[in-house]
Amino acid sequence: MPPMWNHTKKEIMERGKPIVERTPDAILTADWHIREDQPVCRTDVFWDTQWKKIDFIASLQRQYQCPIIHAGDLFDHWKPSPMLLSKTMQHIPDDFYTIYGNHDLPQHNLELAYKTGIHVLERAGFLRVIKESENFDKFCMYGAHWLQEVPVTALESQYSKIPTILVWHTMTWQGKEPWHGCADPASKQLLKKHSEYNLILTGHNHKTFIETHEGRVLLNPGSIFRANADQDEHQPCVWLWYTDSNTVEPVYIPTTDCISRTHLEVKQERDNRIEAFINTLNTDWTPELSFEQNMEVFRKANNVPEEVMQLVYESINR
Repeated sequence: MPPMWNHTKKEIMERGKPIVERTPDAILTADWHIREDQPVCRTDVFWDTQWKKIDFIASLQRQYQCPIIHAGDLFDHWKPSPMLLSKTMQHIPDDFYTIYGNHDLPQHNLELAYKTGIHVLERAGFLRVIKESENFDKFCMYGAHWLQEVPVTALESQYSKIPTILVWHTMTWQGKEPWHGCADPASKQLLKKHSEYNLILTGHNHKTFIETHEGRVLLNPGSIFRANADQDEHQPCVWLWYTDSNTVEPVYIPTTDCISRTHLEVKQERDNRIEAFINTLNTDWTPELSFEQNMEVFRKANNVPEEVMQLVYESINR
């Protein structure tokens, strides 16, 4: 069966919950990137906004009493401050499962996971890191952390007759190649390759998309926060998974108009000024072996004020 797209984003967002009143077996999400600093593109108070969105997801978990499955990059940096950890403990939903994304690991090294904020939360009992496999009443879950190989499912076990989900932090994409020469597989290729899984939940790519093939599903939920100006059209959401039909349904997280491109315009203006300045420079002189002599010749050739040169020398000597 195809994914459920029977209702508009506006309808779902206005109600804040699915139109079809069914009980999902899991809530699927990825790429929260919880952070302490303010993204430069945001005009709101991001610190407050991110907790409101996480509280919205926590309310869904309380409503449906099902696990939340997160596909990596819970924090924006692997070493969150004590304040950020404490605040996360106050707001993170119950029954929360995650894997290590690239932002969650020092040097992208899984062997250093014991140093991370996620490890602290797991030791404190606020979440559970997905091991090679986790068994539930209605599905079996397998995890693959950043740069980790996909585990082989236990096809001969008692759980082989129930749906299986692979939770994987890896780059995949749909539609146009994200950059020239991208070596990461497209979502359809990935879905066909790992046919032993009914559902593949991926993180890392912050865009939202879904791929289907012969009743199987690959879901890339996208980020729940908009931290870059190119995400102004992005609609953050989480997804409800119904194992009996292997279908997923989006729940859109309420957003406000708070994305600005002003910082990009300021940067462009600065770049234009630098380029204009460079174009006015007199480069018709022969460099010497001495750096100091070259600087002095450059200053005289371009009539650079002494105070400007002083700033240049100070910057060099730092």
